[in-house]
Amino acid sequence: MTGIKTIEAGHFRIPLSVILSDSTHGQITAFELITVRIRDGDGAEGVGYTYTVGRNGGAVADILRREIPELIARRDAADTEAIWHHIWWGLHYGGRGGPVVLALSAIDIALWDLKARRAGLPLWRLLGGFDPRVPCYAGGIGLDLSVEALLRQTDDNLAKGFRAIKMKVGRPDLASDVARVAAMRKHLGEGFPLMADANMKWTVEEAVRAARALQPYDLTWLEEPIIPDDVAGHARILAAGGVPIAAGENLRSLWEFKTYIAGGAVSYPEPDVTNCGGVTSFMKIARLAEAFNLPVTSHGAHDITVHLLAACPNRSYLEAHGFGLDRYIEHPLVLEEGKAIAPTRAGHGVNFDWTGLAKLAV
Repeated sequence: MTGIKTIEAGHFRIPLSVILSDSTHGQITAFELITVRIRDGDGAEGVGYTYTVGRNGGAVADILRREIPELIARRDAADTEAIWHHIWWGLHYGGRGGPVVLALSAIDIALWDLKARRAGLPLWRLLGGFDPRVPCYAGGIGLDLSVEALLRQTDDNLAKGFRAIKMKVGRPDLASDVARVAAMRKHLGEGFPLMADANMKWTVEEAVRAARALQPYDLTWLEEPIIPDDVAGHARILAAGGVPIAAGENLRSLWEFKTYIAGGAVSYPEPDVTNCGGVTSFMKIARLAEAFNLPVTSHGAHDITVHLLAACPNRSYLEAHGFGLDRYIEHPLVLEEGKAIAPTRAGHGVNFDWTGLAKLAV
């Protein structure tokens, strides 16, 4: 393989057709897409991306344009592990998280896409291959919806083929959360996979109380009940609340996941490939979870993550996120009987509508 020749970053603001809401971010009217296109000396291309929920995308794009190119210019694009470490340590003092790791994630995704394309393989097969049919849930984002509107959103997701649903909790009063979960459970029926996401809203004691109140409704998991920095708090909630805990979308490295997993603080580790360090880190996190006999789930970027979970024997559910990027992708995620189907196209198979995106450039 020839060396890396060009790196092109893009920054776009994608308006949402439906306003989203959760307990900490409030109302979300748009999200930022930050892309990177890497080409080698033969003209082969790999594409990666990351995103934000409306802020700091400029910082990520700036790192991709100003800092990273000189670190990896002319390096062999096949050396994903070496390049990952070179960027990590090259930007370490001002990094270890935040925009730096989002930029690193996008670069790493692009390099793995390029590697799989050159091999003529879909990414999930290059990563080992396990099962291209991945259980998938709809990540509903609508804390402010009325119960009636929430159930209509759920019916719409069921009509699309989803056979697992996640809803938001974390309203000002616990009784309202419990009533909404109870309504969802009654609507979906016993045994239907239902998750609830608090988006870091509570204190530890509030979360324990909430978990106990929600216990009768058979949640698959309660997600991010408290701030991600409190590992011991997550362990207490898991031990005292009686409900499985999913967490990890706000963790930024393999080592942060190690602390959670070894500390008994999580039931479903939940990395996001666009902010945990890319494909390289995601797969290490998944293998670490496997060593502890834990199922791994995911956050965001379902069009890429379907490949990663299709290569993991300990995968649980893929999250299908509600950010509406499908409008700008040639081949949106395919769902069959509640399973997301990993594509057979070479690479990760995400082909952006660059002309359409250009109109949204920041």
